[in-house]
Amino acid sequence: MMYIRQRKETKTLEVSEDFPLPNENVKLEKKLPSEQVVFCLIPNFIFLFDVFHFLKGGASGRFWKILSFVVGGTVALCIGLLTSVYLATLHENDLWFSNIKEVEREISFRTECGLYYSYYKQMLQAPTLLQGFHALVYDNKTESMRTINLLQRMNIYQEVFLSVLYRVLPIQKYLEPVYFYIYTLFGLQAVYVTALYITSWLLSGTWLSGLLAALWYVTNRTDTTRVEFTIPLRENWALPFFAIQIGAITYFLRSNLQPLSERLTLLAIFVSTFLFSLTWQFNQFMMLLQALVLFILDSLDMLPAVKATWLYGIQMSCLLLVCTLQFFNSMILGSLLISFNLSVLVVRKLQKNLKTGTFLTRIGKLLLHLLLVFCLTLFLNNIIKKILNLKSDEHIFKFLKAKFGFGATRDFDANLYLCEEAFGLLPLNTFQRLSETLLFYAYIFVLLVTVVTASVVAFRNLSDSASPQSMGQTRKCAVDLKPEAAYNLIHTILFGLLALSTMRMKYLWTSHMCVFASSGLCSSEIWELLLRLVHLCNPKRIWVMRYSVPILTLMYLCCKSWPGMMDELSELKEFYDPDTVELMDWISSNTPRKAVFAGSMQLLAGVKLCTGRTLTNHPHYEDKSLRERTQAVYQIYAKRSPEEVHALLRSFGTDFVILEDSICYERRHQRGCRLRDLVDVANGHEMDGPGESDPDLRPAEHPRFCEEIKRNLPSYTAHFTKVFQNKTFHVYKLSRNK
Repeated sequence: MMYIRQRKETKTLEVSEDFPLPNENVKLEKKLPSEQVVFCLIPNFIFLFDVFHFLKGGASGRFWKILSFVVGGTVALCIGLLTSVYLATLHENDLWFSNIKEVEREISFRTECGLYYSYYKQMLQAPTLLQGFHALVYDNKTESMRTINLLQRMNIYQEVFLSVLYRVLPIQKYLEPVYFYIYTLFGLQAVYVTALYITSWLLSGTWLSGLLAALWYVTNRTDTTRVEFTIPLRENWALPFFAIQIGAITYFLRSNLQPLSERLTLLAIFVSTFLFSLTWQFNQFMMLLQALVLFILDSLDMLPAVKATWLYGIQMSCLLLVCTLQFFNSMILGSLLISFNLSVLVVRKLQKNLKTGTFLTRIGKLLLHLLLVFCLTLFLNNIIKKILNLKSDEHIFKFLKAKFGFGATRDFDANLYLCEEAFGLLPLNTFQRLSETLLFYAYIFVLLVTVVTASVVAFRNLSDSASPQSMGQTRKCAVDLKPEAAYNLIHTILFGLLALSTMRMKYLWTSHMCVFASSGLCSSEIWELLLRLVHLCNPKRIWVMRYSVPILTLMYLCCKSWPGMMDELSELKEFYDPDTVELMDWISSNTPRKAVFAGSMQLLAGVKLCTGRTLTNHPHYEDKSLRERTQAVYQIYAKRSPEEVHALLRSFGTDFVILEDSICYERRHQRGCRLRDLVDVANGHEMDGPGESDPDLRPAEHPRFCEEIKRNLPSYTAHFTKVFQNKTFHVYKLSRNK
């Protein structure tokens, strides 16, 4: 098991002869003074901001607007780069990454992260790029006794692209492959924060809100990102492009855009949507929520129908393009997103008079519209899945069905997700942490005001929509909500519901929470509405509230968060996992290169990365046959006979099996959620330990395999020979006897 411990002593630096480590990577803590300088510049930026806006009243408006734009853009770049350096420094300080062995660096890429990074490493080790690409398309090492197309199955084009860049660029003498990889990811964090900054700026009209959004993102790092300890995870590649897409959509929904600006914005939306879709397998579910946002706003007449159609089309075209690049991945073709978007466009074409009539008439039409879209979506999706015989995503729907209480399940795959904390409800202490930086309070304040405004606007749009006089009055009404603000409102509500239901998805919500809260605090529309309600509205008071509240919040953030950030940056730890290192070294030195290994998904990803051996199963779970194979391999932790386990493992060509005490004697989860419990229930056996089991579960005929094999009984030694053991792992070689 991997640990992070306090550093004890300086270790000898192990460096590859082919890739000498640059001096600047040895101790990133030397960069702290530059970070301190940038953070100290924040009050100066705020002062300059006040000067610019004071002078705009009396000097040339165009000049000061350009100057404010230049300063705001400079701050955006600075805060983005600062965040990137800050996260990279934390990663270095936590692991002492520059001073640990190559095998330790690779082990630090835990679970599926190690699997993805292994393909980057594989491409670099290939004699030629063409051979490396061919090995990915016809891979027979990721799943034993099976040849799969990795580019079709997984989203690893980013690893291919980076490996090509590394081989082409003249940087091999100056930068190790692993640093090129992680610096790219940390560089994307700079893009991510800059995109959040710009989106907030677009919504509020002032770059002060962008600065506040970026600082909230950094000071709430625990809940906004996990990039520093899960670097190769797909979401760390995808979310920066998702943030760019949201910013581009926000700009696109503005009124009175010039034709050239509109075309360029559509291009930015297309490119960012394509890159987001290409880099994350869960893209279709996130974009389905976006499509629901468009559907709600279009139905309530809060969004131009033409622009909604453009966005529906971009989503589908990007998914189909990714589907083509992934060798016609059937999971994409059978996605709910494509079925939903097609249904919306078809039903809207049939219901041409949807947005006419009185209030009650509109409500009736909307309910019918919703019913037709829902039914047609399910019909199209079922037809497509039956034609393609698609079952790759059925585990997701089983999980959702069980999670939301539509019947208990004994399905192994669904329970595997249900028992993981990451797929549980969002913990309440999350809101406590977000409140400490005032983010949650500001978010709720802005959300309530905007929801009330949106409700008034929606009701007004649905009432007497056919009357020309009411259309004219709409523009004169004191309460209004811009399309871009309405989009971000529904976006944050839907993604908030997703985060509340599934903790792993909170990173999609909390980052947008920073944007939404900061843009609301700096919004002249919100302060104008509130001051109007208390009969204190005038331009000067609006200006004072719009800038004083965010500036005071920024000052509070700097005072409260600065000491903690400095403590984090000064705390030096190191990677420590001697048992796993010993296991990987033994496998590399004592087993054939073509040997096949079985074990837990998480461990086997590291085995592939560190040793290059063939696997029986792995953590990329979006394939029905792989899920069935994983459940079969996990019988090593079930109550099965040695003959049954041996036969199952040999059916996958297994030569060695790795047993982990941390799974066999697991105490991390409660009874019913331990891996051995999930396997027992799926097999119809009673669970171990105190507590009741379901009445139809029966006692097992055999003892637990992972425990009994250690007794070296003849029935076990006839099929399994122990070849390696340490405090954590036990490796057995399988006999080839039939």
